[in-house]
Amino acid sequence: MKKFATAVWQGNLKAGKGSISTESGALADAPYGFNTRFEGEPGTNPEELIGAAHAGCFSMALSNILGESGLVADRIQTRADVTLERLEPGFTITAVHLTLEARIPGASEEAFQTAAAKAKENCPISRLLNAAITLDARLEQ
Repeated sequence: MKKFATAVWQGNLKAGKGSISTESGALADAPYGFNTRFEGEPGTNPEELIGAAHAGCFSMALSNILGESGLVADRIQTRADVTLERLEPGFTITAVHLTLEARIPGASEEAFQTAAAKAKENCPISRLLNAAITLDARLEQ
């Protein structure tokens, strides 16, 4: 399987503007730039998109792992906080913290924590990133 996304950039770093689009059309010319990345202006940025990809990938991986144990989640909600830091070689994504809240009928706390840890280690986005990945997982009753 191969998927693609495109980015178009015009201008210099600080004053320039760009747009990001995805093959599916879920993003179509979504604006991004220095101001949306570093100054909180409306639009997207690469770190936010990595966070969305990681949260979605992790949630799907967890669903699959649960299914292998005969469990089906009523709800999996994952937040991915992506940390971008300025290091000696340049800006670097150094960490992703996943916060998981899930409602899974019939799951024990131990089975849930084991499945969540396995999903954190094995989802394709986790394996892609060269960053510290941490997880707080809460099973709702």
